Amino acid sequence: MQLVLASGSPRRRELLRQIGLTDFTVRVPDVEERVPDGLSPRETVEAISRQKAQAVDAAPGEIIVTADTMVFLDGMRLGKPRDEADALRMLTALQGRTHTVCTGVTVREGARLLTRSEATEVTFRPLSRETLLRYIATGEPMDKAGAYGLQERGILFIERVEGDVSNVIGLPLPLLDAMLSEFDLRLL
Repeated sequence: MQLVLASGSPRRRELLRQIGLTDFTVRVPDVEERVPDGLSPRETVEAISRQKAQAVDAAPGEIIVTADTMVFLDGMRLGKPRDEADALRMLTALQGRTHTVCTGVTVREGARLLTRSEATEVTFRPLSRETLLRYIATGEPMDKAGAYGLQERGILFIERVEGDVSNVIGLPLPLLDAMLSEFDLRLL
């Protein structure tokens, strides 16, 4: 079996490498993320993850893994910031509050498709506007849902994480391992 990570995320590739997995192929799916209104956070990321999995061509013996991670605050989705002002808006809204990070994961082999999700609660500590502006000036928040990265300088903002930390980074590894075991493949 050949594992294919269908993702353009360098963070997902790094997470797999951190656990010693180096024999995988990367294919970036070309999909426009669309979901119907009224879905829960978990249903939203699961739907997008499935769309990505179905958009990737697979050869026999390949297992496709896709994921979609989003930040939700009070039920509202915080995607990647459009610009620095949008990043400041998001980070200001998150400070001193708890939000949910959800990742939908899909594993596909041929026509067989399995989708699940993980949710983690993250609490930001209160921060000054000046601190947020210095962080934004690094450029780090611009390609991340919710405008922060737990695995980089954004860790300085975190007061508490309840749940899977790898989920917040973008790929819940314990969930992925459990899913892959249903395809007779283990990460360890």
